[in-house]
Amino acid sequence: MPVVPYISIALASYLLGSIPFGFLLVRIFRKEDIRSKGSGNIGATNVIRSGAKGLGALTFLLDVCKGYAAVLLAEYMAAQFGVLHENAVALAAICAILGHIYTVWLRFKGGKGVATAFGVFLALAPWAALASLGIFVLVFAVSRYVSLASILGAAAFPAFALLLRHPNYGVWFTAVTLLAPLIVIAKHHENIGRLLHGTEYRFGKAKAAA
Repeated sequence: MPVVPYISIALASYLLGSIPFGFLLVRIFRKEDIRSKGSGNIGATNVIRSGAKGLGALTFLLDVCKGYAAVLLAEYMAAQFGVLHENAVALAAICAILGHIYTVWLRFKGGKGVATAFGVFLALAPWAALASLGIFVLVFAVSRYVSLASILGAAAFPAFALLLRHPNYGVWFTAVTLLAPLIVIAKHHENIGRLLHGTEYRFGKAKAAA
């Protein structure tokens, strides 16, 4: 198996995923460090909680787009290098998500990967990604917990990927459909603790605990 092409695809996807849009938007338009607000996360949810709803929505959109773009870039690079398309896009998917979570530009501290994971899977398995989004919307509408909606949406994705039609990307893709949701859920470990203790932030209500 050629090593250099896959290293190049992995690095390009990681760097694309590592662009900290939430941090940049808040820094540019509000002259603030989003890491000093709320949970300290650079993702869309914390940007919205900081009072910048428009920037939060834009953060979510851009984080989705960079995940989607990472897959498209991998497809192009795979064609140029002459390597297996299936392996390239699966590698790009996981590297883009890791880039967002462990961004090199912020000392390897980033977001939780939800929007970027949605972007990569929207490119790879759109029906499964949209079905998971449906779970997210339903859970959030009932509970008003973004974290719980994200966790359950991520947990449901492997089942949707198994049941719903999408291109056959092989073993690597199957591994990524299991690994990526596990990473996203693991990054919510603090939220899980707060959910169990009843102190998690709920949209539309006063925060129960700092």
